[in-house]
Amino acid sequence: MFKEKLSLVPQKPGCYLMKNIDGTIIYVGKAKKLKNRLSSYFRGKHTGKTAKLVSEIIDFEYVVVSSETESLILELNLIKKYDPKYNILLRDDKSYPYIELTNEKAPRLLVVRNINRKKNHTHLFGPYPNVSAARNTVNLLNRMYPLRKCQTYPKKPCLYFHINQCLGYCVNDISKDKVKQMTSDIIKFLKGDHTLVTEKIKQEMFRESEKLNYEKAKELKELLDYIEIILVKQKVEIHDNVDRDIFGYHFDKGYLSIQVFFIRNGKIIERYSKIITVVDEVLEELTRFIALFYQKKFLLPKEILVPVGVDNKLLNDFFKTKVIIPQKGLKHNLILMANKNAEVLLHEEFELIKKDEFKTIEANEELKKILKLDKLDRIEIFDNSNLFGSFNVSGMVVFVDGKPSKNDYRKYKITNDKNDDYGTMKEVIYRRYFRVLTDNLVRPDLIIVDGGLGQINIAKKVLETLNLNIPVIGLKKDKYHSTNQLLAFDPIETITIDKKSNLFHYLERMQDEVHNYTISYHKQIRSKGSLESVLDNIEGIGPKRKKDLLKKYKTIIKMKELSLEEIQTILPIKVAQNLYNVLKDYIL
Repeated sequence: MFKEKLSLVPQKPGCYLMKNIDGTIIYVGKAKKLKNRLSSYFRGKHTGKTAKLVSEIIDFEYVVVSSETESLILELNLIKKYDPKYNILLRDDKSYPYIELTNEKAPRLLVVRNINRKKNHTHLFGPYPNVSAARNTVNLLNRMYPLRKCQTYPKKPCLYFHINQCLGYCVNDISKDKVKQMTSDIIKFLKGDHTLVTEKIKQEMFRESEKLNYEKAKELKELLDYIEIILVKQKVEIHDNVDRDIFGYHFDKGYLSIQVFFIRNGKIIERYSKIITVVDEVLEELTRFIALFYQKKFLLPKEILVPVGVDNKLLNDFFKTKVIIPQKGLKHNLILMANKNAEVLLHEEFELIKKDEFKTIEANEELKKILKLDKLDRIEIFDNSNLFGSFNVSGMVVFVDGKPSKNDYRKYKITNDKNDDYGTMKEVIYRRYFRVLTDNLVRPDLIIVDGGLGQINIAKKVLETLNLNIPVIGLKKDKYHSTNQLLAFDPIETITIDKKSNLFHYLERMQDEVHNYTISYHKQIRSKGSLESVLDNIEGIGPKRKKDLLKKYKTIIKMKELSLEEIQTILPIKVAQNLYNVLKDYIL
């Protein structure tokens, strides 16, 4: 069906965009020769995720560029712009912590994750395996060196100044040379030279021991142990102290397993693993993965080692850093080690991945067939929560291709603060899908409301006023308050779901997810607002006292912990007694 259009595609480098029946871009790729690559999708047999992609392609576009580097840059920009469902964006991966030594007159040590927000990150070190390791290192250095601890300068020296862990930058004129020496020592330590800090700790430990302060000496000994055990990690016999990352991979049964080793100061400080399904050529997927890898979460090292077959020249031009394919020696052995780790990971995780796919993707496909939908990529689920009409909120969670898409979750504080489920549903559906229309957001293929016929009808009426045709279904509970039926179609039909089926567990998971998300938000709003509501009803507490109490205690939980005597120290006896009685009877 694409034969005529393919005949017009040139044999030049560029990017291509695959579209589904709705005109939505579902995949973006690049190629040295566009005609060959595009033709490969529409000839021969495909398996796995590639087959599913091809089955959804209704149309394609392409953009011709003048070089492979341009095609890689364009490809990544298009992926970020359209967020295609078949492209991997690493968006659900955890971000690794780094330590930043700030570039300020009075420097600070911070643990940071979003490295792209740092405009002057002249001194960033990491990644660290977890936030605890990063914080422990920061605490250690803050103890040894009196850096600034506060975010903004106070009007007078704080506790850290009085315990000799800050030089009092807020009131004292500190020598630039002293600050420079401290930062130099800290940089050496974070780059792997622990001798200076170790010697300082040893000297302090001996001094405390001579004073017979054995408890303090023991704490210092534990600090030394921390440096020896935690910071001095796996040694690699590379003594040039160049920061480098090593990529390895293994491909089998349609899955690409990727392993990354982070080498800093001649040591493997951490590793990163990822398994992805492949829809393109394996080495194209790996090249794209490496290019995306440094977009958000990781700093570029001085050197990147990649396996044979990866286009290192393309990545070198793209990153403007050294990307090499080692052919022999220690660096080559590190690639082999990364490859082996990738293979082991895939073999260990393969059965788990297949089982997870069966429980989610297959269940999603079953729901699509039951509801007679053309496609079911995105589901948006709503739930409401209130306490006798107070603190009225709603939550929306999103499942994409059978899995939670947490970045798309939304909270709604309802303006109509009364016990009215239909009014709440009307407001939240209107607010959500008016925004979808005005901001041209992605429309769901299905809306699920956690309620019966009334909730469904309200949602449908609101969608009709917005001229949106999106299916709405409800989840019906039995007498034991357990979901066992779907309410769907027009007119409404009741569909019984087998409680032992994957579909039932899939729907139950969505229901639990939206319920927990909404309840969590309700508790948050209630905690902030309940104290204010209580104070409004206490005689003798006016605007000034109310403001002072809210500023000091913030939540009703903290106020309930106070004794009558403690309340009487801040309020007149009669007012304190009234407040204490109300708080005592208040049920959280």
